[in-house]
Amino acid sequence: MEVHRNLGPGLLESTYSEGLSWELNTAGLAFDRQLQIPVMYKGQKLPGVYRIDFVVEKQVVLEIKAAETLAPVHQAQLLTYMKHTGISVGLLLNFNTAVLKDGLRRLALKSP
Repeated sequence: MEVHRNLGPGLLESTYSEGLSWELNTAGLAFDRQLQIPVMYKGQKLPGVYRIDFVVEKQVVLEIKAAETLAPVHQAQLLTYMKHTGISVGLLLNFNTAVLKDGLRRLALKSP
């Protein structure tokens, strides 16, 4: 919320990513940024990778957007990242909203 409060809507996703990195560092949280995970198909690694915006404390996948609205494909993308990392909690943040809570979605995978 601090990043949105200071930068406001209307900027590029990369700008919000930089601000969020700064805030996570300042808070002393461990995180990976642009974490690459392989694309697997029938047990084979394909020559491509997913790039996850952030994995925070190895417990939360954080996907950021600067879109006019969140589309179902954005939620599907986050769910895919969660499944491939085995992380059951994800946050989807769309910074291109007047109020950040309107662009926030929390997703959780069901335990088996």
